[in-house]
Amino acid sequence: MERRECNLSLDELLKFEGVMAAGIFSADGKLSDYKAKMEMSKEMAEMTAKFCGAVNMNFDALATAYTQLFKMNWVPQHNWMYSGGDWTVLISGTRGVFVQTSKADLEKLLKALGMC
Repeated sequence: MERRECNLSLDELLKFEGVMAAGIFSADGKLSDYKAKMEMSKEMAEMTAKFCGAVNMNFDALATAYTQLFKMNWVPQHNWMYSGGDWTVLISGTRGVFVQTSKADLEKLLKALGMC
């Protein structure tokens, strides 16, 4: 079974209220493409892609272990979200957004990214 993933373009993702940057990265965390409405250097985008790839790998390892050890189906991984301080990151497969939390309708974004 393949990982379910958002298929919206970066331009479509940037149209959502509060979304300040959107990007696509490879499974191993290499930046494929990004666009931003905030000041985001390529270096920051590349570091973020590495971070997101690493988090995906960690979740894949945890999901595989839980699936095998406890007979609970956690694979394939589809999405994850982190929110802290003023920002939220939503990742759908290898595509994600940086969101200014106070300005976003997170429920609308979650649905658009196929997270609920």
